[in-house]
Amino acid sequence: MAQTSASPRKTTLDKDLARLGEVEEATNVVARSLIAPGIALLFLALVAFLASVVTGGEPRTVVIVVAAALAAYMALNIGANDVANNVGPAVGAKVLTMGGALAMAAVCETAGALIAGSDVVDTVSGGIILPATVDAPTMIRVMLAALLSAALWINLATWIGAPVSTTHSIIGAVIGGGMAAAGFASVNWAAMGAITLSWVFSPILGGIIAAALLAFVEAAIIYRVDKIAAARFWVPLLIALMAGSFSTYLALKGLENVASFSAAALAAIGIAGFAAIWAIAHAQVRRASRSMENRNQSLKKLFRVPLIISAALLSFAHGANDVANAVGPLAAIVRAATPGGAEAAPQWVMVVGALGISVGLLLFGPRLVRMVGGEITKLNPMRAFCVALSTALTVIVASWFGLPVSSTHIAVGAVFGVGFFREWYIANSRQRRRYIERRNALRLAERAASGKPEAADDDEDDKVVSREEIIHRRLVRRSHVIRIVAAWVTTVPVSALLSAGLFLLLSAVS
Repeated sequence: MAQTSASPRKTTLDKDLARLGEVEEATNVVARSLIAPGIALLFLALVAFLASVVTGGEPRTVVIVVAAALAAYMALNIGANDVANNVGPAVGAKVLTMGGALAMAAVCETAGALIAGSDVVDTVSGGIILPATVDAPTMIRVMLAALLSAALWINLATWIGAPVSTTHSIIGAVIGGGMAAAGFASVNWAAMGAITLSWVFSPILGGIIAAALLAFVEAAIIYRVDKIAAARFWVPLLIALMAGSFSTYLALKGLENVASFSAAALAAIGIAGFAAIWAIAHAQVRRASRSMENRNQSLKKLFRVPLIISAALLSFAHGANDVANAVGPLAAIVRAATPGGAEAAPQWVMVVGALGISVGLLLFGPRLVRMVGGEITKLNPMRAFCVALSTALTVIVASWFGLPVSSTHIAVGAVFGVGFFREWYIANSRQRRRYIERRNALRLAERAASGKPEAADDDEDDKVVSREEIIHRRLVRRSHVIRIVAAWVTTVPVSALLSAGLFLLLSAVS
């Protein structure tokens, strides 16, 4: 007699155990999402404890402790939002892993902040709000309001995925608090005019320079019949240009507290860096290219090491400059709360900013690193190299004319420039189209002679694409462009209004 097997059914105990497993899995997911905020809160508590120990004998210890915690919160947000522009292109180009990029940036940001930190007291407390217009208690409330409002705005921008200028955030916040405290006369409007000009100037110039660099790389190297021969000549020169640019960049932006350089000295530094690195790069590129195939993949390998070095140098210079956005108000508060205190920022203040930026980067940085590196437009090592070099060149040009600029705006503007140039170039370049047609004819002849299947293209752009397909593909994601530009435009007014409101609230309760 045939036996019928009953379909297996779960017992009540099995169902309960399955539900418990699902609850445990959901709990683990939630717990993982709370680890980073928990570590951040622990860092803020440690900073507050450090401030209480260091300033235990000061007459306004509580104010300094609160200010230190707010400065640490600001530094965390700078690390989460602003460092993405330094390492994002390298991660998007798959030259660095996310973990490697975060570790390298954290070390370089900390080193830049501690070794060559900017003159935070003069930059933030004396350069925007005229000290003669406010007394010490009012200055403390202005800076407390500025720290909290700027940090809250950057936190919101990070949450919505918009890289914004932390410099503009703190400047807007200080302006708002100062105007609420002492009216329009308290603001140094002459300095603000140059800063406002830089908001428009820097991202456009960064995008133009990046697009011009990529146009040169495309025409001189990528779409040449003998790519390797072209690379042997031009890549060492491009690497040397990067070295000279970053030498001047670091002298201008990263080492301004260590030494002061004249225009002639800066030119000499740039030329020396160019000459020294060209000699090294010429030999290295010639050696590395001997066994390379005549393909775009080979060219990408030649740009990997220069791109890593540029990301490290950008992180160092960023730490040296943008630490002021977190600890500048704190240093001003310490000075105002300490009668007869030194003009220079105490070393523990610099440590708070340096560590806060690095901790914020490690805990919350990956989201914007991915967005800048790969979600605005697709980057490879050549395009990412153009972004990094454009950032340094734009800062040098702007500094030459005395314009304060945001490295975030420049780097993201450079990514926009690269993406929009690709959209135009792929659809309109006659040189590219002639190159592809000639290459396809050669491949067809080789395949017919050898009987082997044709190799696939090693780059998605290395094929003929119609204008209609380019328009459909949209190599630059417009949603990101609109969101980021909107965040840029609203940064200063939102920070200013929020700071003014917080200042009035502090004045009412104190």
